[in-house]
Amino acid sequence: MGKVNWVFGYGSLMWDPGFAVAESVRAQLTGYARSFCLRSTRYRGTETNPGLVLGLDRNPDARCSGLALRIPDGDHAEVMDYLREREMDTGAYREAIVPLELEDGRQIEAIAYVMRRDHWQYAGGLCLHEQARIISCAQGKRGPNAEYLFNTARHLSEIGLPDETMNKLASNVQEILMGEGNRQTPD
Repeated sequence: MGKVNWVFGYGSLMWDPGFAVAESVRAQLTGYARSFCLRSTRYRGTETNPGLVLGLDRNPDARCSGLALRIPDGDHAEVMDYLREREMDTGAYREAIVPLELEDGRQIEAIAYVMRRDHWQYAGGLCLHEQARIISCAQGKRGPNAEYLFNTARHLSEIGLPDETMNKLASNVQEILMGEGNRQTPD
């Protein structure tokens, strides 16, 4: 894979990239959908109670909005090492170079971490109700699964890319949590 200086953030990379970003631009990726299709057994769940986190799932009819994050000059090797450790620890994603359309009209190539449907952690096709049930009761090393959902939905809205499906899922999770007497809110 040649040197590509952009990374596509569609989930937590948007609000927690973990590296200094030289430039951040809203972007669109055609042919993939953002979905809660990855079982999380470490960060937002456990082996015995997996959570769900976002994956970039191949769908020829879809368009996914997110952020194109430019890696600072001179930091490429360090950032790629960090991203590979973060995103590819279980092998559920594959690293791909994808074409992005930036909101300013530029066409670029970016690195994206896309879901491997043949991986045991793949959980695509779950209905919204089942996703909400799983997310509402899972927790891992980085905290409650619901917190991940709420942070991502809120960040998408804040950057002008609201995701209607994610907002509906967040509302369903909030209803479940409130019904259980849990005070966790999507502040």
